[in-house]
Amino acid sequence: MTKTTNECEVNQQALPPIFLGLPVWQDPSWPVHWFQSSSTRQQQLRTYANKLNSVEGNTTFYSLPHADAVARWAGETGDGFSFTFKFHQHISHSEALDAQLPAAVEQLTLLSALGNKLGSIMLQLPASFSPARLPSLSAFLEGLPKTYRVAVEVRHPAFFQKGEAEQRLNRLLMEHQADRIIMDTRALFTGPSTSALVADVRTKKPRVPVNVIATGRAPIVRFVGNDNEQDNLRCLIPWFSKVHQWREEGRTPYVFLHRPDNKDAPWLAQLFITHYNQRYPEFALPDIGLAAQPSQDALF
Repeated sequence: MTKTTNECEVNQQALPPIFLGLPVWQDPSWPVHWFQSSSTRQQQLRTYANKLNSVEGNTTFYSLPHADAVARWAGETGDGFSFTFKFHQHISHSEALDAQLPAAVEQLTLLSALGNKLGSIMLQLPASFSPARLPSLSAFLEGLPKTYRVAVEVRHPAFFQKGEAEQRLNRLLMEHQADRIIMDTRALFTGPSTSALVADVRTKKPRVPVNVIATGRAPIVRFVGNDNEQDNLRCLIPWFSKVHQWREEGRTPYVFLHRPDNKDAPWLAQLFITHYNQRYPEFALPDIGLAAQPSQDALF
């Protein structure tokens, strides 16, 4: 039996949204090859936000924006858009994480101008952050204002061995209602390096197991693909059902899609959308208007 438009709308409203995004909201090639407009650099956030409903916002890991920039971002995006920024590296990579609480609160206060467009704040911990430092993480999360949602990414091998250390981490995050960020780099490390860029990115991204767990209400998946669409699709396939399961549980999943060169990331987002919609047509995500990716030469 064919569902009516109204039935589809009811179904969509019954589940939390998927927030789908890229690591950045602008690239010089996108106005021609994606946006199909003459968007200036200053206009690209507005155009991007009409295509996707979230962005990873890696820039705050390196430097914090001015308050007027944050206010401008809020004005250039619609009510359904969600920014997900990282804590600055001076906070996340400090030897004494809990000692950075004043700086963390200062950053949260700066970003609070985004209002309900501020999604999770991501704490990307270095591989040197071991199980011995979990009390510092607990104190840090305990000291943050409860009005903000926090997600934590770990890279130390002990947190991926399904042993006592990982159990302690997961319990800690659940107690603080923090999400555990899931880093999926399987596609990136599949097959030979096809370019110097892929080889370089492989040295910078963590190759950690994909331990899937939702410790909070807004699980985050950071998926890093390579330049082979079949590899990317094969590694994406399990995420379609998992993301949908989270929605059925009342969670709000975030999925951020990377490519070795993130100018190519929109095509990975389109791949996710196309195949999610084929599997769950009654919950279809908005298409972002991309067909086959142009040749690499055309992107320059």
